[in-house]
Amino acid sequence: MSFASAVTASAIAFLVTYLLTPLLIKYLNKHGMVVKDYNKPNDKQVPRPGGTSIIVAIVAAELALFAFTISSGVLAILICTVIAFFIGYIDDRRVMPGYFKPLALIVAAIPIVLLGTYDFYLDFPFFGSAKIPLLYIALILVTIPVMGNTVNSIDVLNGVVSGFIAIASVPVIITLFLQNKIDIAIAALPLLLSALAFYKYHKYPSRIFPGDSGTLAWGAMYGAIAIVGGVEVVATIALLPAIINSFLFLASVKRITEHREVKTRPTVLLDDYRIMASMEKSAPVTLLRLVLAHGPMREDEIARSIFKLAAFSAGMAILTAILIGVKI
Repeated sequence: MSFASAVTASAIAFLVTYLLTPLLIKYLNKHGMVVKDYNKPNDKQVPRPGGTSIIVAIVAAELALFAFTISSGVLAILICTVIAFFIGYIDDRRVMPGYFKPLALIVAAIPIVLLGTYDFYLDFPFFGSAKIPLLYIALILVTIPVMGNTVNSIDVLNGVVSGFIAIASVPVIITLFLQNKIDIAIAALPLLLSALAFYKYHKYPSRIFPGDSGTLAWGAMYGAIAIVGGVEVVATIALLPAIINSFLFLASVKRITEHREVKTRPTVLLDDYRIMASMEKSAPVTLLRLVLAHGPMREDEIARSIFKLAAFSAGMAILTAILIGVKI
């Protein structure tokens, strides 16, 4: 049963995203739902948001899995992801203030609490488990907004967020399977497969952008899987490059704000369309600027550098799972 449900959920997530996204690209182009790709010549316009194909695929896959398992954990992950998608879609369609997404994503965390799909323990390497009953509920309400916005913040260049979330999800899935949390491990497969399928169209040069609806859905789903599966520490380590990016940005601008509201861009586009770190003191510090510290790079080269960081963090996450007690 678990093998059949895993294959079904994976196939649905991948095929629906893969087949629906080209149709969505045509629809968005036809209705003028496009945005400028600032790192391309000739004022190139790219369709956005692509979150619709992502959420349709995830919903279809998770509903099929729920039919197999009748698992409250799967249901909590699904509801959290859908709420996050709609929050992102609102932000895609209207320019909302910087505080909107962090506050609104608290709503996405509530189904996890109401359905009771969590425990009160955090597992740490060497130190064992820590029981934090009341604090853990507060942690849930913080984790979903933080992870949703953290994944959203790494959507900096063509293909980066889709490739990054695919890489970061791998150690989480491996850990869940090894801890015999089969239902939640299978529920995490649509996250990986939807990201891989979408990457086909999102990679350099992008034919579509996921938008906030896509990135928030992925980020909230990632956080929900971490909480429901009890692999919060492993998931956090796998997400470290994006976390560092968010921390650097917030520390430099000193307030919660949208990237589009920052007047000075962290990078400069050169005449040969390579990207260089901005020398302006007022430019926010980001992971992208750190990657560019040694000199200008092409957009696809930057993406590969970020993926290498993601792969390193994924490896550290698996090592963390071993130290916590997982036997490989």
